[in-house]
Amino acid sequence: QVQLVESGGGLVQAGGSLRLSCAASGSIFSINGMAWYRQAPGKQRDLVAVVTSGGSTMYADSVKGRFTISRDNAKKTVYLQMNNLKPEDTAVYYCKMVVAISYPILKNYSYWGQGSQVTVSS
Repeated sequence: QVQLVESGGGLVQAGGSLRLSCAASGSIFSINGMAWYRQAPGKQRDLVAVVTSGGSTMYADSVKGRFTISRDNAKKTVYLQMNNLKPEDTAVYYCKMVVAISYPILKNYSYWGQGSQVTVSS
């Protein structure tokens, strides 16, 4: 079984920074795409940033220039560095990984982290 464990959320003032981490564990053959999503109260879950297995990144327009996604393949971990945070960034942040499992056949599965609350005060 594969588990994703997030850490690093919290309360910060506008203009501040936070770093989220998400580590995978379990019987993993390889990890393909890694991503961060967020969900504000009463809203749908939106994509924030993606990093591919090759290291290419993509960001939502609302976070470009402020957030940086990165990955450490050896640690099976994805990070989200969030700078110049704004009150509208307040949400529960979820990591997602596309993980290849080799048994009984090699196949990709998507897994989610448990969610981390990020609250930005004005």
